[in-house]
Amino acid sequence: MINNKMKIKENIKLVKFDDALELVKSEVDNSLSTSPLLIRGYTKHLTESKGKFIRAISVLIAAEDKDGLIHPNAIKVAAGIEILHLATLVHDDVIDNADLRRGDVTLQKKYGKKTAVICGDYLFCVALNLVASISNKEDYLDLNMQNYMGKVCLGELNQYLNNGNLNLSMYQYLKIIDGKTAALFEASFYAGAIFSDCKETECKRYKQLGHYIGMIFQLIDDCIDFEKTVDVAKKPVQSDFEQGVITLPLIKALEDMSEFKEKASNNQVTRKDINDAVNKAGGLKFTHWVVSRYHAKSMKIINELELTESKKNKLISILNKAAHLA
Repeated sequence: MINNKMKIKENIKLVKFDDALELVKSEVDNSLSTSPLLIRGYTKHLTESKGKFIRAISVLIAAEDKDGLIHPNAIKVAAGIEILHLATLVHDDVIDNADLRRGDVTLQKKYGKKTAVICGDYLFCVALNLVASISNKEDYLDLNMQNYMGKVCLGELNQYLNNGNLNLSMYQYLKIIDGKTAALFEASFYAGAIFSDCKETECKRYKQLGHYIGMIFQLIDDCIDFEKTVDVAKKPVQSDFEQGVITLPLIKALEDMSEFKEKASNNQVTRKDINDAVNKAGGLKFTHWVVSRYHAKSMKIINELELTESKKNKLISILNKAAHLA
């Protein structure tokens, strides 16, 4: 008997959003908890700290058709993207020597850096296998998930190569986060749009929307390092500069305050010096202004897309969550 929340279309069960999200979560949990015994203890540790599934939710929202139903292939890809994101977090924690992620001890802190790196690599493979398991793969060749994975890696490398670069420009920084963060959001919205059978031109609009939302997500995360406590952020804060990561609020201070920049170049700044300089230069205010520009561009796309009222509200909701407006 077919669940009344599904319908048959060309012998494929299309799923309503809430059911699809539960299936994504089950797919992720199953992939982590049923890994080979050799690695299962480590991957099961990751199931204890749940994320917000914001990228997976983005796939599902974009994938909704005019009846609010979602193709099962979108569920597989959403789970794959979520696991890919998890892999990047595992590697990030190794690079940053982070002890805390989502309120729980990190894999690298509990089991060591080498184990964490290998587990992150394994998760990349799991993600690719999930994406490759969709039906009618030949219909979705435009997705090129491996290209997005490469873009994420290059973004991370670009950030690492610019660690401690006090001359980093706003343009250079935006290029870095275009890869390390925005690429996965772009992939999420683009994949969902492809599965919704929308026209190529409309798919590209979803792709652009994903890019903007990804940029917003990272820029807000940059502000969190200055604005939130560990208890609120559920991860280390007041630590980007100490890890060599130069973010936009600090770039504004370095550009506007030559004395502070000289002091920083001589390794003579304290955390209080950094916070005071960012506040004096209006670094956080400037970063939030950049976010507002991406938000406006995102709303323009949403208003131009042919959407049901329900889908439009969902897209606005995910946009506002990225911008911490909801």
